Amino acid sequence: MRALWPYLLRYKALLIWVLVCNVLMSVFQLISIPALLPFLNNLFGLAAPEIPTDKALSAAQTLQHWLNNFSSTLIEQYGRNRALAITCGLLVFTFFGSNFFRYLGLYFLAPLRANVIRDLRNQVHAKMLELPLSYYTEERKGDLMSRVTADMAEIEWSMISMFEQLAREPIIMLISLGAMIWIAPALTLFAFGLILVSGLIIGFIGRSLRRHSNDAQNRLGYLISLLDETLGGLRILKGFNASNWQQARFDRANDAYTESIVRINRRRDLASPLSEWLGVSVVAMLLWYGSQLVFRGDMSPDVFIGYLYAFYKVIDPVKAINNALYNVRKGRGALDRVQELLHANLKIEEIANPVPLSSFTDRIVYQNVTFRYAGAERDAVTDIHLELRRGKVLAMVGASGSGKSTLADLLPRFYDPTAGRITIDGHDIRHLKLTELRQLMGIVSQDPVLFNDTIRSNISFGNEQATLADIQNAAEQANAHEFIIRLPEGYDTIIGDRGSKLSGGQRQRLTIARALLNKPPILILDEATSALDSESEKLVQDALDRLLENRTALVIAHRLSTVQHADEIVVLHEGRIMERGTHESLMQHAGHYRKLVELQGL
Repeated sequence: MRALWPYLLRYKALLIWVLVCNVLMSVFQLISIPALLPFLNNLFGLAAPEIPTDKALSAAQTLQHWLNNFSSTLIEQYGRNRALAITCGLLVFTFFGSNFFRYLGLYFLAPLRANVIRDLRNQVHAKMLELPLSYYTEERKGDLMSRVTADMAEIEWSMISMFEQLAREPIIMLISLGAMIWIAPALTLFAFGLILVSGLIIGFIGRSLRRHSNDAQNRLGYLISLLDETLGGLRILKGFNASNWQQARFDRANDAYTESIVRINRRRDLASPLSEWLGVSVVAMLLWYGSQLVFRGDMSPDVFIGYLYAFYKVIDPVKAINNALYNVRKGRGALDRVQELLHANLKIEEIANPVPLSSFTDRIVYQNVTFRYAGAERDAVTDIHLELRRGKVLAMVGASGSGKSTLADLLPRFYDPTAGRITIDGHDIRHLKLTELRQLMGIVSQDPVLFNDTIRSNISFGNEQATLADIQNAAEQANAHEFIIRLPEGYDTIIGDRGSKLSGGQRQRLTIARALLNKPPILILDEATSALDSESEKLVQDALDRLLENRTALVIAHRLSTVQHADEIVVLHEGRIMERGTHESLMQHAGHYRKLVELQGL
């Protein structure tokens, strides 16, 4: 539970109320029956146990003597019938108090549990936004989603929900044990030894539960990953008649997860019957030993009954705590997976005192930059030197895997170079504040990133101060205004998951409108027209031309027709610069660029 304490302590008031209510509930539970035994003895005319007068009374004998006198006085003053009514009323009152405070404990526990899970889920989501892109190249998206959904649910119901028992039952145990020690210390020592042996047996059986739970949560994460792949690749799976292949993969993963769950449930379900059998065994031995004390006259029958009631109030919490610990071990596997994500190394770090930079005035320089992805056998780019002056357009061309996107991703610090450095206006970008660095840039990628929200929200994304007039102006410049106003709700139209209600060209123009609205001084265009038809490409290219006016741009392109007018074209091959120059100068040489142009029939 130590990992959850920082979250629980944020809500100290609720935590205190939960504890107070559980203490009061425990007190009411414990006084309900023992306090009534002397009343019942006197009501039914049973002889009161003799209290020795030749020596000092023990605490238990003093309390017993007081209760006997009080019950006798009550019967003499009100008569048996009325005293019986009062006794029954006290019984109802004590059980009402116990259940009333039990409900209050649950009442305060409900927001405590919900708030802790909310905070934990928020922290996980914030961590996902902070982690560098390199982290996600090695992790399955479905498994990460599982940590926010299935693992959180497991933590809530296996650990937070058990907090009620872990807050209540130990209190009942301590008060009951205190009463037992107070009544009969020697008998309590005997009982405690029996409980300890039982606890060791149960604990031995439950040790492997956490390990199996962790394995089950990992398998569930893989299962969700396969489900995500199925939903994302339905068109291809159906088109290639590969549904059976994917179903077989899912079946194998589902079978493995089912086996893990069966093993976990069998171990968890063993807790209750085993603890109950051990508990009855302990009670039987205690009943035999305690009865011997009664037979010898060392303890009165009603005190022994009260002692057995106190012991029962120990056994029941022991069983509840045992079940809670089984669930906690099961939930700990889920918590470990969440903690693993929260403690993941954040490789893109900011220095303590970053250099302030609010504008771009001179140039961007890649100085002998080398980068290798984690686990890769070779560098993605090697010893790259580039210079991009303000107001100029630098285009990067080359085959897939030549390093174009890698160089673009290094500029906003999605990754950091393995060697070399990148500077903006003479400042190493690692010495700048990340938010200020990325504020200088606008990104238009090959795959338009849109959200299941309104067109207005998608264009103003990252610019909450933008007015509707600003948004419409940006849309007009991006050749998007005309198709937007023809939609049923105009700028308030919900565009679906990743903009699924729009065509590829329409989605791309929205991302261009977003970039135009933010007016960044530096643009990164990553093959922004490669997936479009000719008509859409013309509209998008026209919008891009407006976007590039008076701006510094790093352009990645497969269609060389879109970069003919760039100020400099860099040809990359296997992570190295093969050629560089303008379109005209490169065409004069029978080099790699000219071959690419001829292949495209430009």
